Amino acid sequence: MNLLRRLTRLPGLLGLWERFPVGSVATRVHYGIFPYPQYAYGVYWAAVTAARLGVPRISVVELGVAGGRGLLALEHAAVEIERELGVGIDVAGFDTGEGMPPARDYRDLPHIWDVGFYQMEVDKLRARLTRAQLVLGDVGQSVRTWAGGESRAPLGFVAFDLDYYSSTSAAFGLFEAAAHLPRVYCYFDDVCCNALGCMSEFHGELLAIREFNETHTDRKIGKIPLVRTHRPRWECWQEQMYALHDFAHPQYNTMLIPNTSRDRQLPL
Repeated sequence: MNLLRRLTRLPGLLGLWERFPVGSVATRVHYGIFPYPQYAYGVYWAAVTAARLGVPRISVVELGVAGGRGLLALEHAAVEIERELGVGIDVAGFDTGEGMPPARDYRDLPHIWDVGFYQMEVDKLRARLTRAQLVLGDVGQSVRTWAGGESRAPLGFVAFDLDYYSSTSAAFGLFEAAAHLPRVYCYFDDVCCNALGCMSEFHGELLAIREFNETHTDRKIGKIPLVRTHRPRWECWQEQMYALHDFAHPQYNTMLIPNTSRDRQLPL
């Protein structure tokens, strides 16, 4: 592994590896050799969690599909990870299909986004999807309708790319309506921006997260700290990985680390 890490520092090798993705899924997830490596990271560890909890199938979701590149990447990751880990993975993407609606107020950051941004060519995207379900409509309603579907697999990973505070806050209804793993991996695309964006906890996704945590006692959304320490190199998305913690989940305290791997300090 140390040799591989040194090799990946050679100029052009990572790009070559991405073009010819050889190696195990676990290794490629670790080195970020996937389209949208943040999605592969979240899906992979959600599937590992499910496997260790004895959950045979999970759902993974993208909220805010736009042109569809992220949903296609999520679909690709699901196929490969399902094959390697043996956990079934259902994929869904949610969007209005009509671009962004009007901002409600300053909390939606209208100085960054405008009406009609990120429109979708629905028919073209549907033709390219192989397993993902594309759900169109107002996200606050559509996530609850989808979650109430018969035999819906527990939620394991959610990518939030809704931009607005209001849309993100409404989409958190998914956590109330859907069955889910005790910890749901989450990627928040819009907790950072360019210098003109000036993201803060007073608007956008960061405000939606803060208010969710303030109004819930048995579940919280927390940033996964120090993702970088477990990765071979720094990638900007590492600062955007969070998890929903459902402390009341019946399997929240179930041990996930195999006994053979657990660190032990034996007495002298």
